[in-house]
Amino acid sequence: MACTPLLYYAYESFPSDTQVWETSLFTFTTKFPSIYQYAWFLTGKIIPVLLLLIWFFTCKHWWHWIILVPLSMYIFQLFNLIKQNFGVDEVEIIYVIPIMMVIIPFVYLIRAKLFSQMRQNDLKSFEEELFQKRSFWQQIKDLFR
Repeated sequence: MACTPLLYYAYESFPSDTQVWETSLFTFTTKFPSIYQYAWFLTGKIIPVLLLLIWFFTCKHWWHWIILVPLSMYIFQLFNLIKQNFGVDEVEIIYVIPIMMVIIPFVYLIRAKLFSQMRQNDLKSFEEELFQKRSFWQQIKDLFR
């Protein structure tokens, strides 16, 4: 993660005045005004995808599945960018909506299940404390613990 600023500025090393990039290994042609601009768009999509993937796979919280929503949106944008469509960032939400329709209710059900378990445990302990016989001084001591 520490090298992501360096990766983000990798687009600076691409040629800025041509649509064709020729090297001894390959020739790359783009429909964008320049290779530099295409590389800028690519790094603007690849870096968030990498960071979201790291976050998704290292997150230990129950809600980590919701990270798939922005991750899927960035992946669709990256896919359209690689296909070199000029409508980048315009219609990806249409493809992300079905993913959201599955993930969001799934995460909400997990949340509801967890909170119902927590409430039941809290209510049981509350009821147990409520029915215990305690002296007046014990009740005052309990207020300050």
